[in-house]
Amino acid sequence: MRMTNQSLKMLALLAVPFALALQAAPSDDPLSSPRTEWFREARFGMFVHWGLYAVPAGVWQGKDVPGCGEWIMNGAHIPVAEYEPLAKQFNPVRFDADAWAKAAKDAGMRYLVITSKHHDGFCLFNSAATDYDIVDATPYGRDVMKDLSRACAEQGIRFCFYHSIMDWHHPEQNRNFPVYYDYLKQQVTELLTNYGPIGIMWFDGEWIKQWDRTKGQELEALCRSLQPAVIINNRVGKRTREDGDYETPEQTIPAGKIQGRLWETCMTMNDTWGYKTKDQHWKSTTDCLRKLVDIAAKGGNFLLNVGPTAAGEIPEASLVRLQEMGEWLRVNGEAIYGTEASPYLRHPFPGRCTSKGSTLYVHLFDAKPNEPVVLAGLVGEARSARLLVGDGLAEVRLGQTADGPSLTLTAVPDPRVTVVAVTFATPPSLDSGLRPGADGVLVLPARAAIVHGSRLAYEEGNGKDNLGFWTDATDWAEWDFSLPAGEYEVILDYACEAGSGGSQYVVEVGDQRVQGTVASTGGWTAFRRVALGRVRGADLRRLAVRALGKPGLAVMNLRSVSLIPKAE
Repeated sequence: MRMTNQSLKMLALLAVPFALALQAAPSDDPLSSPRTEWFREARFGMFVHWGLYAVPAGVWQGKDVPGCGEWIMNGAHIPVAEYEPLAKQFNPVRFDADAWAKAAKDAGMRYLVITSKHHDGFCLFNSAATDYDIVDATPYGRDVMKDLSRACAEQGIRFCFYHSIMDWHHPEQNRNFPVYYDYLKQQVTELLTNYGPIGIMWFDGEWIKQWDRTKGQELEALCRSLQPAVIINNRVGKRTREDGDYETPEQTIPAGKIQGRLWETCMTMNDTWGYKTKDQHWKSTTDCLRKLVDIAAKGGNFLLNVGPTAAGEIPEASLVRLQEMGEWLRVNGEAIYGTEASPYLRHPFPGRCTSKGSTLYVHLFDAKPNEPVVLAGLVGEARSARLLVGDGLAEVRLGQTADGPSLTLTAVPDPRVTVVAVTFATPPSLDSGLRPGADGVLVLPARAAIVHGSRLAYEEGNGKDNLGFWTDATDWAEWDFSLPAGEYEVILDYACEAGSGGSQYVVEVGDQRVQGTVASTGGWTAFRRVALGRVRGADLRRLAVRALGKPGLAVMNLRSVSLIPKAE
């Protein structure tokens, strides 16, 4: 550690009372704010995990280290004194900032998020707070962030930083956290002062015991005092809905739109974030494209990762997939960029939808020629349909059935994802069909739920047709429906593994509440129906299930909620 005049100046800056910084916190809603407009339009970005961990590339002392490449210091239990010398081997002479930025641009990506510092504590930028950075500690001796910020600006790519709150290298993180906290704030100040406009501050490592929401609020306020337009992810705090501007599901796609929040799925192309030579388990371009479509159909962004080598090259397998995705987006980009979520919760055909005004973009997976695709449940007059691929080899015919508009392709131009733009007289809406049956019973299935939060998701297959992964008690689910006036018994159909019981929950129907406690049913697929009580009213239209506490692994697996009419 060294202290320079620049360091002292930055520490003086950080001494400004945070009450002043808090005044810079935005009062605008990220869902509609002008500062997030570019993020809501972008839909697709590049994540870059790069650092000293690219040198061992998953191997330490001749042994393969399980887990992700960037966690090798932790996974192989490497002491700081043995890990630090990797800096002398980090000489990325093949790094080409212009090539990286162009690869992102050609892939159709609109922003780039790069690791300024990962958990190992090594800095990819020139920091006045430490010598443990790419300029002072490596033979390369050049600030790659300066080069990359310039190259991204020239390509029209928003330049963004990932920065780890956790630091395995800094001795004061566990010994004297206030000292480390000042170090963290100084480096964040450097990042938001020395590299021009920053699109996103993407924090991580917030799970350390020393971190809490108060520090997260202070760090968020510091960021906004330096660059008021910066977008900040929810890991600046403790991933609550009040932290930052948006949610960050990792390696997973939520079952539906995350209501009330912007969100972004980050995902690897293979199994690791940081480079590992032996990880060749690559997702196909088809898989990556369909994930992009699925995410856009739920109103989210897709942050797809590349892990460059120690020499500074993006792996060829990544470049091939980026190029192919870019080719698809050059034809079909209007169905991704700036679109809104699909009206469907569960699509009645293989594929997804996005929307823009009165246009519904139907993304077909594995479409077959001359087999009608029915847009079941759509309400509105469909006036025209066109294929976005204009090769003249295929046509689409628009029809109408009793269940909704139909589309029939004479040929399939792209079996991965073929997009048809359907223009309606007015923005199309969906008749959800959540109405009571002939017996008056209303069943609200998991697949039709509107899911709120970043963990709770719909599961299907292997005995599951339920809401699962309910590991965050702040997540919740709701359903919209139409129900006649009357009195109804509330029935929950759920499952819970032994040892995870005890969660309390509430079911809200309009302004009425019934409560219960989850009991173990013997397994996550051993479903049991439980009567909770009765509700009564006229024009009942919404039901929500919320957890009040979670002592075990998860709240429950919820298959359905039923409202059964009771005689007067």
